[in-house]
Amino acid sequence: MATVSALMSIYRGTPAGELRAALDSLLAQTRPADEIVLVYDGPVSGEVSEAVRGYVDKPGARARVVELPDNRGLGPALQAGLETITSDYVLRLDTDDIAYPERLERQLEFMEAHPEVAALGTAVTEFQDESELGDPASLRVRALPTTHEEIARYALINSPLNHPSVMLRTADVAAAGGYRGVHFMEDYDLWARLIASGRRLHNLPEPLTYFRVSPAQFARRTGREMFAAEREMQANLVSYGLVSPWRARANLVARTAYRLLPKSLLTRVYAKLFHRGG
Repeated sequence: MATVSALMSIYRGTPAGELRAALDSLLAQTRPADEIVLVYDGPVSGEVSEAVRGYVDKPGARARVVELPDNRGLGPALQAGLETITSDYVLRLDTDDIAYPERLERQLEFMEAHPEVAALGTAVTEFQDESELGDPASLRVRALPTTHEEIARYALINSPLNHPSVMLRTADVAAAGGYRGVHFMEDYDLWARLIASGRRLHNLPEPLTYFRVSPAQFARRTGREMFAAEREMQANLVSYGLVSPWRARANLVARTAYRLLPKSLLTRVYAKLFHRGG
């Protein structure tokens, strides 16, 4: 029987309330994870530590903690957790997001039926706070290409999977080198290496994760560190053989120009590119 580990990274800025909602959603799965692996990316607050202890001690939760002595960033933290996992599959979820109850069951069913797929994402339903979840009509769905061929083309310019929505085939991810410390783009970098190594990716069109959005996310997309991350990612795409140096330079110009848009216009462009009805 296939086994699944849920993997989350927690850091000093993680709000305890959002973390509880994410963990509750994992415990409410129609097919529960065989374990929940929580990586402390450096010291965490007392409130977060207390919340995690409540789940580690909860009967049937099967949660455990991997502690890193200092903050290393999302990619290295996830890799540290991944290296402790022996399950067949890894289910990713961020600490501020919420999984639909049927998410793990649906993704596991697909992965078992499609052994050629190394990473399976889904569409996500965006929300700002839990009060919106009772009004589905007000929510928007962020959808990405579904087939591997579409995903491979899309990956030449943008990350093709919603990271908090994915289920990973553990052996394939390990063979591709796992997560690396590519700031802001550790997921995009992993998808690119999987594609370059000949492994297949897929997205389910239906949303199976509630994805929390906030103005701070747009601020991070336009911060000073983002240009350096974009430049590193484009160099990686060249080194993996996915794009030419010329295409990488064009990508960098296009993606930087997009991020320099005024915040109000950036929000509208983002919605036009990614959203469809809920």
